[in-house]
Amino acid sequence: MTLAHEAITWYDANARDLPWRQPDSTPWGVLVSEVMLQQTPVVRVEPAWRSWMTRWPEPAALAEDPPSEAIRMWGRLGYPRRAMRLHACAVAIVERHGGRVPSDLDELLALPGVGTYTGRAVATFAYGQRHPVVDTNVRRVVCRAVEGKPDAGPATTTADLVAMEALLPPDAPTAARASIAFMELGAIVCTARSPKCVDCPFHDVCAWRLTGLPLPEGPSRKPQRYAGTDRQVRGLLLEVLRHTSGPVPRQRLDMVWQDEVQRARALAGLVEDGLIETLGADDFVLAGDAPQGEIQTL
Repeated sequence: MTLAHEAITWYDANARDLPWRQPDSTPWGVLVSEVMLQQTPVVRVEPAWRSWMTRWPEPAALAEDPPSEAIRMWGRLGYPRRAMRLHACAVAIVERHGGRVPSDLDELLALPGVGTYTGRAVATFAYGQRHPVVDTNVRRVVCRAVEGKPDAGPATTTADLVAMEALLPPDAPTAARASIAFMELGAIVCTARSPKCVDCPFHDVCAWRLTGLPLPEGPSRKPQRYAGTDRQVRGLLLEVLRHTSGPVPRQRLDMVWQDEVQRARALAGLVEDGLIETLGADDFVLAGDAPQGEIQTL
């Protein structure tokens, strides 16, 4: 039995019951889940995804609202530019594809904010096509099982796509099933720090295990610090704006963070990223909430 079929057999018995994997899930639901899951764990994404899909079950529903509403609904998921990209994506889907998420990979990749991974993930998981879908989890599984290395590099390369495609069965439906199986295996069994090798379907053939589980060379990557960073300050500033319907004066935002230089830098970054807009010299609103003609720059 090939690695792909071993992975599928394991997946059928062990896959997590996630809403975007249900038979009635739509391509739009898959796209939303893939954007939300970038750098955010499933346990935080699932309730946010359900709320988002209840409010905006189709791209057209989101496209009708201003981007500020997408930012508000994003809540504390982190990396809120993803909300802006999803809104821009919804608008493009309506304008270019009549409100239907395209199935063609090139058309998916042409959507705002849809990159190599997301485009292939939607084409594969929503439409059952045969594409190499490679994220951190998949790269780790392939690197260990096939190459015998403890971990893959920091970013997906063309070589990773080629390596994954070589493992896929020739027929599209089975290949699509294999893709999600490899990903799930990396997420819950072949994890970065505490792999459960005894539970792995590749236990008897994994090149990494058969070479004695060598440790990675060089220093291990440390988790990114959050407390005290500009990311934290940006989040605090956005939190105020998300819970306010009208303009927020600068004096109110000054109360969020004591360090004036860092606060000003974070505020300027939010404006530059298009997440907030300025009204006059000292008032701010979420993107899309400003009356026409009143937007200014810092």
